[in-house]
Amino acid sequence: MSRGGDARSRVVSRREAARRVRAAQARGERVVFTSGCFDLLHVGHVRSLEEARRLGDRLVVGVNADATVRRLKGTGRPVLPLRQRAELLAALACVDWVFPFSEPTPRASLAHIRPDVFAKGGDWSLATLRANDAPPGFAGEIRRLRQVPGVRSTRIVEAVRAGRSAGPAARRAGAAGGRGSARTAGARRTARSAGRRRTR
Repeated sequence: MSRGGDARSRVVSRREAARRVRAAQARGERVVFTSGCFDLLHVGHVRSLEEARRLGDRLVVGVNADATVRRLKGTGRPVLPLRQRAELLAALACVDWVFPFSEPTPRASLAHIRPDVFAKGGDWSLATLRANDAPPGFAGEIRRLRQVPGVRSTRIVEAVRAGRSAGPAARRAGAAGGRGSARTAGARRTARSAGRRRTR
């Protein structure tokens, strides 16, 4: 399915996103919705978005407005303004449409968009997502997305501001594709411990 146009043309209003979702559903396409701050966009976001896209035929992403990110993340955030965050998301091959929203949760957006699937990363349980994010009577599926261990926007921002690397956990995730990172880390710690014992 061709998306058409450049990245900026896929950043739309919530009303236009809802219109495009209806048109896609009328064609028999399954639409997935997810949301977040995406400040800064990192490999964990990309893998979660790719996973979300595999749940359907189209992926629409809601991105938090600058004021909302500031309330959620604190002073100094967002690092990138809404327009840039939205365009970066729209440039990803797995994303069909992006729209901004100003509410602290995606509940109102879900009520407007009415996707077939609501997919969300993080540590939230399905029950919590349904209670806190889904509007009353939401009939779509709710799915949790996997996270890449050790890769977090806040950690990356703090590392950059401190003038240091984002950390070995992030590097391991990038090298290992996010799979088995904890096991790999444990093996390395065991090997280092054994090496220290041999040299004593």
